[in-house]
Amino acid sequence: MDDCRGWCTEAVRIIEADFNRSADTHLFKLDLPALPGVDLYFKDESTHPTRSLKHRLARSLFLYTICNGWVSEGTTVVEASSGSTAVSEAYFARLLGLPFIAVMPRSTSPEKVDAITFYGGKCHFVDTPAEIYAESKRLAEETGGHYMDQFTYAERATDWRGNNNIAEAIFEQMKREPAPIPTWIVVSAGTGGTSATIGRYVRYCRHETRICVVDPEYSVFYDCFESGDRTLTIDASSRVEGIGRPRCEPSFIPEIIDRMIKVPDAATFAAMRVLGERVDHLPGASTGTNLYGSLEIMAEMVEKGEKGALVTLLCDPGERYRDTSYDDDWLAANGFDIAPYVEQIDRFLDTGEWRPIDA
Repeated sequence: MDDCRGWCTEAVRIIEADFNRSADTHLFKLDLPALPGVDLYFKDESTHPTRSLKHRLARSLFLYTICNGWVSEGTTVVEASSGSTAVSEAYFARLLGLPFIAVMPRSTSPEKVDAITFYGGKCHFVDTPAEIYAESKRLAEETGGHYMDQFTYAERATDWRGNNNIAEAIFEQMKREPAPIPTWIVVSAGTGGTSATIGRYVRYCRHETRICVVDPEYSVFYDCFESGDRTLTIDASSRVEGIGRPRCEPSFIPEIIDRMIKVPDAATFAAMRVLGERVDHLPGASTGTNLYGSLEIMAEMVEKGEKGALVTLLCDPGERYRDTSYDDDWLAANGFDIAPYVEQIDRFLDTGEWRPIDA
């Protein structure tokens, strides 16, 4: 027991020291002269050491499991992940000298697989997204390890009241902006943990900010939100890697969400490309989903003559998607025509005119 306690103490110190070496991520404003009074900000999570929003989640999950006594010296850590969470967990596992196995669909991008192995993790592939849960449990039992289970613990591992979580960071960085309390915060959902953290924090601090969650086509989060049925499932995989799920995950808390928007996948891939031409680095796919949903809300605000700020997330770098979302051949092979959405988005950003596109 004393040896386990000693290892736990040192492991927490190592994780906290790593956090102390990292500054918070940047919040930058996208200049939109055609939309006076409606400001759009991006919380750039791609600047974390493992270059994605999931770095925060991985740190929280490791601290949670260590302090619960579920992970100790030599424990094999197993995670079900489509990519970015596994990259970040592999980083922390290496930091602590722990074996790490990521269970993921075969369709996961090669860039993310390479990033996991770079940090010493192993990749275990399954044929369908629905298999990752049971296979992760099986591997954890087989190795005598621990299944991290981000989809269950994402919403409870993070201290939503503060402690430099993403919500607290956003409001701290917005303090000196023209509209310091955002009208909307727009996020996508992979586990639901980010929307749960931000939604709880907003209520705890009594802010009037509303929370919108955007969802890709092949995902049930939107349908669960609209119907109130958490048992819904689909036998399909989201084509926007890292977000969208075939089941309503335990960490998804619809009661603290004000609105959801279903974003066409073609609109996602168009939005990420448009943004990549207007900022100094390429955004990842889920950032495109975030941006398109934000633009829909901004268009409504313009039509109503409302003013205010929206904050959304730049989740990870586009370099991880060069062989998929940024590849014209991949888009064509998967039947995506992004041209109408590119034209729609460019027109709105340049002129303030939003022209809906028929589904």
